[in-house]
Amino acid sequence: MSRLSTSQKQQHSTNNSNNNTIFLRVLSAIFYAICSITVIFVNKILLTNYRFPSFLYVAFGQMLTTVVILYLLKRLKFLSFPKMDVSIPEKIFPLPIFFAVNLIAGLGGTKIISLPMFTVLRRFSIFLTMLFEYFILGIIPTFGVKFSVFLMILGSAIAAMFDLSFDSLGYLLICFNNFATALNGVYMKKKLNSKELGKNGLLFYNSLFMLLPLIGFILLNNEETEKLRIYIDQGYLTIPVLLFLLLSCIGGLLLNYSVVLCTSHNSALTTVCVGPIKNMFVTYIGMISSGDYIFTWNNFIGINISVFGSILYTYVTFRTNERIISRTDIASIKIKEGERETLL
Repeated sequence: MSRLSTSQKQQHSTNNSNNNTIFLRVLSAIFYAICSITVIFVNKILLTNYRFPSFLYVAFGQMLTTVVILYLLKRLKFLSFPKMDVSIPEKIFPLPIFFAVNLIAGLGGTKIISLPMFTVLRRFSIFLTMLFEYFILGIIPTFGVKFSVFLMILGSAIAAMFDLSFDSLGYLLICFNNFATALNGVYMKKKLNSKELGKNGLLFYNSLFMLLPLIGFILLNNEETEKLRIYIDQGYLTIPVLLFLLLSCIGGLLLNYSVVLCTSHNSALTTVCVGPIKNMFVTYIGMISSGDYIFTWNNFIGINISVFGSILYTYVTFRTNERIISRTDIASIKIKEGERETLL
C-alpha cells in the first residue's frame, strides 16, 4: 500500500513538474508576443508616420538603453551577471554580430515595407531556424512542425509574389533580418544551454559589444547624421516624436529580454514563430492602421495561409510537452538496438 502511495506521489510530482514547465513555456511565449507586437507598432509609427530619418540611431538608442539600465540594475543588486574579463568575448561571440544585424535590418525593413508584408516575409526566418537547429543543435523537427512551417512559407511566397509595394532594398534588409534572426536564436539557445553568462549577462554583453562598432558605423556614415540634423532643424523633433523614441528604446530592452526568456524555456524555432495572435494582430491591424498596405486578393489569401500555418505550429508545439528528439538521441538508440541484436 505504501509502495503504491509512493508511486502515486511520484507520478503526481512529475505531472506538476510537466504542468509548470508548459506554463512557463506558454507564459514566456505570450510575454514575447506582447513585447514584439508593441515594439513593431511603436517603431512603425516612429519611422513611418513621424518619418524619423535614421533607424541606425534608433538601434543605437535601444542598445545604449539596454546597457545602461542593466548596469544600473546590477549596481543596485536587483540582478546579477558575470563581470567583464578576458573570457567574456569568447563566451559571447558570434552572437553580438547576429544580434546587431538582426536589430538594424529589422528596423530598416520596418521603415520601408508595409506592416502586413513585413510580418509575412519575416516568416522565412522560421524555415532557416529549423535548418540551423538541425545542423548546429542537432534537433530533428516532427512532421507536424515541418507541415506547419511549409504552410507559413507557402503563404509568405504567395503574398510576396503579388506584393504591389515591392521595394528591393526593403526585401534585401528582410533577407538579412531573417538569416540574422535564425542564427541569433539558435546560437542564443546554444549559449543559454552552456549557462556561462546567464540570461542577463547574455543580454548585457550582446548590446555592449555592439555599441562601439555601431558608433563607428554611424560616424563613418555621415548621411545618417545629416538626415537627422535636417530633421531637427526643420522642427520635426517634437515631443510626440521624442516620446515614441523613448518608448522604442525601452521597448527594445523589453523585447530583447523577452526573446532571451522565451528561448530559455522553449526551442529557438518556437521563439522565432511564437504567437499566431501576434502575427494576426500585426497583420490585420497593420492593414488598417499603417496606411501603406495595398490590398489584392492574392496577397490577402497568401497572408491568411501563412497565419493558418502559424496557428497550426502553435497547436502542434504546445498541445503536449513533447521531448525534443536530436540526432544524438537517434544515434544512441541505434547503438542500443545493435547491442541488443548482438546479444540475441
